[in-house]
Amino acid sequence: MKKVFILLLLFLCSCRSEEGAKLTVNAKNVPCKITRVVDGDTFRCRIDAEEITVRLIGVDTPESKENPKAKRDADRTGMSLEEITRMGREAYQFTKSLIPVGTTVYLETDVQLTDRYGRVLAYVWLPDGRMLNEVLLKEGYAQVYTIPPNVKYQDLFLSAQRKAREGKRGFWKQWF
Repeated sequence: MKKVFILLLLFLCSCRSEEGAKLTVNAKNVPCKITRVVDGDTFRCRIDAEEITVRLIGVDTPESKENPKAKRDADRTGMSLEEITRMGREAYQFTKSLIPVGTTVYLETDVQLTDRYGRVLAYVWLPDGRMLNEVLLKEGYAQVYTIPPNVKYQDLFLSAQRKAREGKRGFWKQWF
Protein backbone atom coordinates (compact mmCIF):
# COMPACT_ATOMS: atom_id res chain seq x y z
CA MET A 1 0.00 0.00 0.00
CA LYS A 2 2.87 2.32 0.82
CA LYS A 3 4.37 1.72 -2.66
CA VAL A 4 1.05 2.54 -4.32
CA PHE A 5 0.81 5.78 -2.36
CA ILE A 6 4.36 6.79 -3.31
CA LEU A 7 3.75 5.97 -6.99
CA LEU A 8 0.51 7.97 -6.94
CA LEU A 9 2.28 10.91 -5.31
CA LEU A 10 5.08 10.80 -7.90
CA PHE A 11 2.53 10.68 -10.73
CA LEU A 12 0.60 13.66 -9.40
CA CYS A 13 3.78 15.69 -9.00
CA SER A 14 4.83 14.92 -12.57
CA CYS A 15 1.49 16.19 -13.95
CA ARG A 16 2.19 19.76 -12.87
CA SER A 17 2.06 22.20 -15.79
CA GLU A 18 5.22 24.25 -16.32
CA GLU A 19 3.36 27.42 -17.28
CA GLY A 20 0.65 28.69 -14.98
CA ALA A 21 1.11 26.14 -12.23
CA LYS A 22 -0.38 28.57 -9.71
CA LEU A 23 -3.29 29.47 -11.98
CA THR A 24 -6.55 27.64 -12.38
CA VAL A 25 -9.38 27.74 -14.89
CA ASN A 26 -11.65 30.77 -14.32
CA ALA A 27 -9.18 32.42 -11.94
CA LYS A 28 -9.62 36.16 -11.29
CA ASN A 29 -7.41 39.00 -10.07
CA VAL A 30 -4.16 37.02 -10.05
CA PRO A 31 -1.35 39.59 -9.67
CA CYS A 32 1.52 39.20 -12.10
CA LYS A 33 4.55 41.52 -12.39
CA ILE A 34 5.67 42.25 -15.97
CA THR A 35 9.23 41.09 -16.77
CA ARG A 36 9.18 41.44 -20.57
CA VAL A 37 6.83 42.42 -23.38
CA VAL A 38 7.35 39.92 -26.21
CA ASP A 39 5.03 41.47 -28.80
CA GLY A 40 1.67 43.21 -29.01
CA ASP A 41 -0.33 40.31 -27.56
CA THR A 42 2.23 38.32 -25.54
CA PHE A 43 4.33 39.09 -22.47
CA ARG A 44 6.20 37.45 -19.62
CA CYS A 45 5.42 38.09 -15.98
CA ARG A 46 6.15 36.74 -12.53
CA ILE A 47 3.64 35.21 -10.14
CA ASP A 48 5.47 34.83 -6.85
CA ALA A 49 8.74 33.12 -7.89
CA GLU A 50 7.42 31.64 -11.14
CA GLU A 51 7.86 33.40 -14.47
CA ILE A 52 5.19 32.62 -17.08
CA THR A 53 4.38 33.60 -20.65
CA VAL A 54 0.92 35.10 -21.14
CA ARG A 55 -0.98 35.31 -24.45
CA LEU A 56 -3.96 37.67 -24.49
CA ILE A 57 -7.29 35.94 -25.09
CA GLY A 58 -9.50 37.12 -27.92
CA VAL A 59 -7.12 39.48 -29.71
CA ASP A 60 -4.40 39.23 -32.31
CA THR A 61 -1.84 41.88 -33.15
CA PRO A 62 0.27 41.82 -36.31
CA GLU A 63 3.65 40.10 -36.18
CA SER A 64 6.57 42.44 -35.49
CA LYS A 65 9.12 40.20 -37.22
CA GLU A 66 9.12 38.31 -40.48
CA ASN A 67 7.90 34.78 -39.87
CA PRO A 68 5.42 32.34 -41.48
CA LYS A 69 2.42 33.96 -39.76
CA ALA A 70 3.44 37.44 -40.95
CA LYS A 71 3.73 36.07 -44.48
CA ARG A 72 0.27 34.44 -44.23
CA ASP A 73 -1.18 37.73 -42.94
CA ALA A 74 0.41 39.63 -45.82
CA ASP A 75 -1.01 37.16 -48.34
CA ARG A 76 -4.44 37.20 -46.69
CA THR A 77 -4.70 41.01 -46.53
CA GLY A 78 -2.88 41.91 -49.72
CA MET A 79 -0.51 44.06 -47.69
CA SER A 80 3.25 43.89 -47.96
CA LEU A 81 5.29 42.00 -45.41
CA GLU A 82 6.95 45.31 -44.50
CA GLU A 83 3.54 46.89 -43.73
CA ILE A 84 2.53 43.92 -41.59
CA THR A 85 5.73 43.98 -39.53
CA ARG A 86 5.60 47.78 -39.20
CA MET A 87 2.09 47.47 -37.76
CA GLY A 88 3.36 44.71 -35.47
CA ARG A 89 6.13 46.96 -34.14
CA GLU A 90 3.57 49.71 -33.50
CA ALA A 91 1.34 47.28 -31.59
CA TYR A 92 4.36 46.09 -29.60
CA GLN A 93 5.29 49.68 -28.66
CA PHE A 94 1.70 50.46 -27.69
CA THR A 95 1.47 47.38 -25.47
CA LYS A 96 4.88 48.15 -23.97
CA SER A 97 3.67 51.68 -23.10
CA LEU A 98 0.70 50.23 -21.21
CA ILE A 99 2.59 47.48 -19.35
CA PRO A 100 6.22 48.51 -18.90
CA VAL A 101 8.55 46.14 -17.07
CA GLY A 102 7.78 46.23 -13.35
CA THR A 103 4.05 46.91 -13.75
CA THR A 104 1.70 44.63 -11.83
CA VAL A 105 -1.25 43.48 -13.91
CA TYR A 106 -4.07 41.17 -12.90
CA LEU A 107 -4.84 37.99 -14.81
CA GLU A 108 -8.24 36.46 -15.41
CA THR A 109 -8.38 33.05 -17.05
CA ASP A 110 -11.24 31.42 -18.91
CA VAL A 111 -12.19 27.83 -19.72
CA GLN A 112 -8.89 26.83 -21.39
CA LEU A 113 -5.83 27.72 -19.29
CA THR A 114 -2.99 27.29 -21.81
CA ASP A 115 -2.49 27.12 -25.55
CA ARG A 116 -0.60 24.50 -27.54
CA TYR A 117 2.64 26.41 -26.93
CA GLY A 118 2.21 26.28 -23.15
CA ARG A 119 1.41 29.99 -22.82
CA VAL A 120 -1.14 31.01 -20.21
CA LEU A 121 -4.26 32.42 -21.91
CA ALA A 122 -5.65 35.42 -20.04
CA TYR A 123 -7.69 38.56 -19.96
CA VAL A 124 -5.33 41.15 -18.48
CA TRP A 125 -6.47 43.94 -16.20
CA LEU A 126 -4.31 47.05 -15.96
CA PRO A 127 -3.67 48.86 -12.65
CA ASP A 128 -6.19 51.56 -13.69
CA GLY A 129 -8.96 48.96 -14.06
CA ARG A 130 -9.06 48.79 -17.87
CA MET A 131 -8.70 45.46 -19.67
CA LEU A 132 -5.59 45.38 -21.89
CA ASN A 133 -7.28 43.08 -24.43
CA GLU A 134 -10.12 45.57 -24.90
CA VAL A 135 -7.82 48.63 -24.98
CA LEU A 136 -5.80 47.14 -27.86
CA LEU A 137 -9.03 46.64 -29.81
CA LYS A 138 -10.51 50.06 -28.92
CA GLU A 139 -7.37 51.85 -30.03
CA GLY A 140 -7.12 49.86 -33.26
CA TYR A 141 -3.90 47.94 -32.54
CA ALA A 142 -5.47 44.47 -32.65
CA GLN A 143 -8.22 42.45 -34.29
CA VAL A 144 -10.67 40.14 -32.60
CA TYR A 145 -9.34 36.58 -32.58
CA THR A 146 -11.84 34.26 -30.92
CA ILE A 147 -10.90 30.66 -30.24
CA PRO A 148 -13.55 28.67 -28.34
CA PRO A 149 -13.98 27.81 -25.57
CA ASN A 150 -12.49 31.15 -24.37
CA VAL A 151 -15.34 33.44 -25.44
CA LYS A 152 -16.36 35.22 -22.23
CA TYR A 153 -15.80 38.76 -23.58
CA GLN A 154 -16.36 38.07 -27.29
CA ASP A 155 -19.27 40.52 -27.64
CA LEU A 156 -17.35 43.27 -25.84
CA PHE A 157 -14.35 42.68 -28.10
CA LEU A 158 -16.43 42.75 -31.29
CA SER A 159 -18.02 46.02 -30.19
CA ALA A 160 -14.63 47.59 -29.38
CA GLN A 161 -13.23 46.55 -32.77
CA ARG A 162 -16.28 47.89 -34.61
CA LYS A 163 -15.95 51.27 -32.85
CA ALA A 164 -12.23 51.48 -33.65
CA ARG A 165 -12.89 50.68 -37.28
CA GLU A 166 -15.75 53.18 -37.56
CA GLY A 167 -13.63 55.81 -35.78
CA LYS A 168 -10.61 54.97 -37.95
CA ARG A 169 -8.37 54.54 -34.91
CA GLY A 170 -4.97 52.89 -34.95
CA PHE A 171 -4.41 50.63 -37.94
CA TRP A 172 -7.95 51.24 -39.19
CA LYS A 173 -7.11 54.83 -40.16
CA GLN A 174 -4.00 53.98 -42.15
CA TRP A 175 -4.48 50.67 -43.88
CA PHE A 176 -8.13 49.68 -43.92
